[in-house]
Amino acid sequence: MLPQEPLIARVRELCAADRRLGAALMYGSFAQGSADEHSDIEFWLFFDADPGPPAEWIAQVAPPLHVTLNEFGAHVAFFPGLIRGEFHFAADAESVREWPARGGAIAVLDRHGSLSAALDALPERPPIESAEVICGRFANWLLLAHHVAQRGEGLRALDALAHAQRHLLWMARLAEHRTEHWLTPSRAAERELSTSFPRTHEDVRAAWRVGRALWIRLAEPPAALFAELDAALSR
Repeated sequence: MLPQEPLIARVRELCAADRRLGAALMYGSFAQGSADEHSDIEFWLFFDADPGPPAEWIAQVAPPLHVTLNEFGAHVAFFPGLIRGEFHFAADAESVREWPARGGAIAVLDRHGSLSAALDALPERPPIESAEVICGRFANWLLLAHHVAQRGEGLRALDALAHAQRHLLWMARLAEHRTEHWLTPSRAAERELSTSFPRTHEDVRAAWRVGRALWIRLAEPPAALFAELDAALSR
């Protein structure tokens, strides 16, 4: 048994017992059946009545080491053993209809039937964006990284390169027809992709070498832009 499984079982018990809760779903690796000892536990909880402080609800699962609110509005709990739990507290299960894809999410509780209907209406996978769009966005972040690095803003350049590398991963997934992890393109990339990414997260020139080759595989490159990028970044 994985160490997260007792926590998941406890969340399920709490969901069934809490009459303030109208619906709940589990998403991520455990919902998809691909979890391991490093996986998070991840839930959306939809309340019909005020649940009180989220940290107090989470503490019923197991005493956390710490709880924080992340930048996406989820309360993240750090449980003993450094198990990470992500809990979204919300009011309306109908909001699930706005998700880009179901992504394997499963209903844990659905007192009113609205959550199951919302999940069933979603595609299993998100729409795949075009190569032209992804390549253009890669160039956008790469050029920003180049200019701020030239200005001496090294940390800002690293931030822009992180965005550029994310787009490189999307480009590689398109080129290699491995789009199953489209929403999180870095997931299992080492296992699923043959494209090498040497220092693309910290070196503008390395990112351009990889991106240039992928762009040519995916779409007709803009010759004038390639010429200027080659002149600036191929030295």
